[in-house]
Amino acid sequence: MAIYGAVPAGRRPAATGISVPNRPAATGRPEPGRGVGNASIPYHVVDAFSDVPFRGNPAAVCMEADDLSDAAMQVVAREMNLSETAFVYAPGPGGARRLRWFTPTVEVPLCGHATLASAHVLLREKGLRGPVAFRSASGVLNVRQAAGRLVMDLPSNPPVAAPMPPGLPEALGLPSAGDEHPGALAGPVPGSAAFAVSGKVAIVVLASEDEVTAVRPDFGLLARIALPGGLMGVAVTAPGDDPAVDFVSRFFGPWVGVDEDPVTGVAHTTLTPYWAAVLGKTNLSARQRSARGGELAVRSLGERVELAGHAVTVASGTLIRPA
Repeated sequence: MAIYGAVPAGRRPAATGISVPNRPAATGRPEPGRGVGNASIPYHVVDAFSDVPFRGNPAAVCMEADDLSDAAMQVVAREMNLSETAFVYAPGPGGARRLRWFTPTVEVPLCGHATLASAHVLLREKGLRGPVAFRSASGVLNVRQAAGRLVMDLPSNPPVAAPMPPGLPEALGLPSAGDEHPGALAGPVPGSAAFAVSGKVAIVVLASEDEVTAVRPDFGLLARIALPGGLMGVAVTAPGDDPAVDFVSRFFGPWVGVDEDPVTGVAHTTLTPYWAAVLGKTNLSARQRSARGGELAVRSLGERVELAGHAVTVASGTLIRPA
C-alpha cells in the first residue's frame, strides 16, 4: 500500500518554506478513520463456509454496535453491499451478545453465514474463549469450535408441503418448468418440481443436481411472485451427484434484496430436516452450487440443527460511524 507523503528512509525532506500543521485543516468532514463523534466502527469481512479466501459467502461483521440506530445499521449494510452485514453488541448478562443482521435493503430475522462469521471474529480475531452465545430475533444461538470448524446451533425449520405459487417455476427458469407434484416430503420425483415451506424459506425439490445448476431465474419476475407468509426466499435442491455430498442447493432472495446468496445458513435450517427425513439419516454433507460455492456439515437434532463450516477473514478496518 502506498503511503502518500511518506519520506524514503535515509532521506530528509527538502526545505520548502511551507509550514505543515500537526492536525488536519477543518473541512467539515470527519477525520478519516474517526467518524462522527470521534468514533469509528471496527469491521471484518469474513468468507463463511470456506477455508480459502474468496469463496463461500462473504459477510461484514461490525463490532461495537450498541449505540447504532436501526437507520444507521441499514446505512452501513447498504455501504458494505454484501448479502448480509452483522452487528455485534457488547456482552450482556451471562456473556451473551445481541446479534442483528441486515441485507442492503432490510433487516432479517436469521442469517447463518453472518452468525458463523461473527463467531469467527470473536473466537479467532479477538481471541475469546468459546463457546459464544448470541441473542437474536431467532432466540439464543450458540457457536463452538470442533475439529477446526465452527459449529452453530440453530432452530430447526422443517418444511410442510404447499401448493406451488403461480408462475414460480417459470420465474425460476426451471429446465422444463417442472410438473408440480404434491408429495414434496416424499423426496424428489424425476420430471417434476415439488414445493414446501417452513417458517423462514420455501424449497423447490428437483430430481437431479444438473437441474439445480441449470436454473436461470428471471429476478425481476421472481421478486413479483407472492411467497406464503413473507418468506425470505426460495431454495432449489436435489440429491448430490458426488457420493460424498448428500444434497445440493441454491438460494434466491430478491424479496430481501439478495438475488442469489452464495451459501445460505438459514436455508439449511429447513433443508437439513427435509433431507434427514428423506434420506433417513441425521448427519449429512451439503454443498451450495452458487458461483462461489460452499460446503457444510449439517446435523438434524429435532427442534435444533447444527451447521458446521470453516471461515476465513479477508479484510479488516474501520468505518466512519453514521450520524
